[in-house]
Amino acid sequence: MARRIDVSGSGGVRLAAWEFADRMPAADPLGRAPAGAVPALLPGRGYRPLEAAGEPGAGGVLLLHGLMGRAAHWAETARWLSDRYRVVALDQRGHGRSEKPVGGPYVLDAYVSDAEAVVERLGLAPVTLIGHAMGALTAWRLAARRPDLVRALVICDMRASALGAATQRRWGEWFKSWPVPFATLADVRRWFGQEDPTLDRPAPARGDFYAEVMAERADGWRPLFFRRQMLMAREAYAHDAHWEELALVECPALVVRGLDGELGRAEAQEMVRVLPQGRYAEVADAGHFLHYDQPAAWRRAAEPFLRAAVPV
Repeated sequence: MARRIDVSGSGGVRLAAWEFADRMPAADPLGRAPAGAVPALLPGRGYRPLEAAGEPGAGGVLLLHGLMGRAAHWAETARWLSDRYRVVALDQRGHGRSEKPVGGPYVLDAYVSDAEAVVERLGLAPVTLIGHAMGALTAWRLAARRPDLVRALVICDMRASALGAATQRRWGEWFKSWPVPFATLADVRRWFGQEDPTLDRPAPARGDFYAEVMAERADGWRPLFFRRQMLMAREAYAHDAHWEELALVECPALVVRGLDGELGRAEAQEMVRVLPQGRYAEVADAGHFLHYDQPAAWRRAAEPFLRAAVPV
C-alpha cells in the first residue's frame, strides 16, 4: 500500500511523495489515528510506528525515477525494500502527480534541491538513494552536495559522460512521432512495445512502462507530463559530463547496468573506479528499464549491496 505525502520542493513547487509501507503512525489506546495522521488503515490491521521497518537512526530509502517516469514504477522494488526500511518514492517535478510549473525551472539544481527537501522534511536521513537514469544523476549529485544526508547510493543505468546535442535533436523528433492521443491503453502498449520506429525488437515491458504514465482525457490517452518540459529537463544534463560530482560521492555506491541498456560496460566500470567506494553489478536480459522489466534479477543485483551497506 502507498500513501501520498505532499512536500514543498525548491521554489515552493508541490511534490507528490509516496510512502510504500505496511505501517502507519501509531494509534492511541482506543485504536484512533493520531492528530494529523493520514487516515488510511490497512485492511485487518492497525497503525504501526514508522520505525517498525528498521532500527532507530537507520534512515530511509528514497526512490527516484528517470525522465518521463513516476514513483509507481518503483512499486515492485518498494515492496521488498519496505520489509527492512522506510521507503518513499518521489514523483519528481514535471512528472506523475507533482506540480508541472509552466516555466520550470527544469534544471539539475532544482531536481537535486527537491530531493534534498524531501529527505529533510520527511526525516529520511541518513538516506539510501536509489535512482534510475535522470533520477540516478539527481541522486549522486545530492550525495556529492550533502554527504551528511546520504548513507548509500544505487545508480541504475545512467551515464556520467555527456550525451550530446545530437541526442537531444533525436529526442525532439521522437516526441513529435508519438501518435497522441492514443485511443486505448492497448494502443499505448502496442506502439511503445512494438511499433515505435526506434525499437530494434519488440519490448513488451517498455509498452507497460509507458502505459503507466498515461492518463485518460476526453479525446483519448495522453502523457501525465508535457513533452516540451521533458526536453527542457533533458537539456539540463545532456550536454555536460558529470564525472567530477561522481568523484565527490563518499558513501558506498553501486552502479547497475542492464546488458542491453544505455550504460556500456566500460563506462560503468570506469564510474565504479571513480567512485571512492564503488561497486558494480549487471542485470542480464535487461534493457534501460532494468528494475521494471527484470524485477527479480534487479533485486538479486541490488539487495546484497543494500544489506551490506545499510544493515538493520
